Amino acid sequence: MNNEIEKETKSEELNELKILQHILTDLKDLNIEARERILKTILTYFDFASLKEAEKTIPTARETVGTFSENRNISPKEFLLEKQPETDVERVACLAYYLTHYLDTPHFKTIDVSKLNTDAAQRKFANAAMAVDNAAKQGYLVPAIKGHKQLSAAGERFVQALPDRVVAKEAMAKARPRKKQKSKKEIVREETA
Repeated sequence: MNNEIEKETKSEELNELKILQHILTDLKDLNIEARERILKTILTYFDFASLKEAEKTIPTARETVGTFSENRNISPKEFLLEKQPETDVERVACLAYYLTHYLDTPHFKTIDVSKLNTDAAQRKFANAAMAVDNAAKQGYLVPAIKGHKQLSAAGERFVQALPDRVVAKEAMAKARPRKKQKSKKEIVREETA
């Protein structure tokens, strides 16, 4: 009797494994949004009692995007304590990063940065508009639509590297365009003028 039960159990396990392999093979060629839709549909179709709990364990496409893992449940205050910005410009870059990655606000205005600064319990900017403009001039931010700003790729790398200042500054140095060297003709024109 035990022998039959063991054979039946092994047969079920092998069948489950085959089905799982088939599903994984089919899903691997899809993008993350399609995988998410299919998995949620399966959960709904089979009417799992713990659907809400199951959905929490399936990461959404937004949660899986990115090249690194980090705690997305951190407050702005904790984030700035972790990153340790030393200047207003660095603080703007960190706040822009937080707006983009934690608050799903990739395009923002100065007022958004200023409000988040208050939420993070940081000292007020002497002039928030100037701090944001300086962050843009230094390459941490770039223009976006309708007068908004957004975090630049270099600014993103800078904030990711913090609090390691050496690596963060290297990231910004690599991102800055090199100045074009003057040609011999331009030098001669300047000398003769």
